[in-house]
Amino acid sequence: MKLLLDTCTFIWITHGSDRLTPVVCEAFSSPDNTVFLSVISTWEISIKFILGKLTLPLPPKVFIPKERRRHLITKLPLLEDDIFPLTNLPKIHNDPFDRMLICQAIEHGLTILTPDEAIQSYPVKTIW
Repeated sequence: MKLLLDTCTFIWITHGSDRLTPVVCEAFSSPDNTVFLSVISTWEISIKFILGKLTLPLPPKVFIPKERRRHLITKLPLLEDDIFPLTNLPKIHNDPFDRMLICQAIEHGLTILTPDEAIQSYPVKTIW
């Protein structure tokens, strides 16, 4: 299975948070699954860090690649075709970062690991 981490899920994984469900931990750690972190999440983390809304032990430029390598997470770039599903998404969620993650999941056939009920309302596979 191909999995896409919601931004908060990535942060919780890197911090060893107890917010992660057993189902998410199992899916994330299964060698049968490929786990992706979108550059959309990199962008969101960087913005929240700059605004002081997210504390990290290192700047995002160092923290994100280091944690991706440590947890064997593949970087997912943003491609032009990833954006086109946006025009057909219902207006359930107003967060532009989450809407783009949903588009990438649709375009690439990914399952999103997310606790966000608004994301779970979209026609996309999720696990939590």
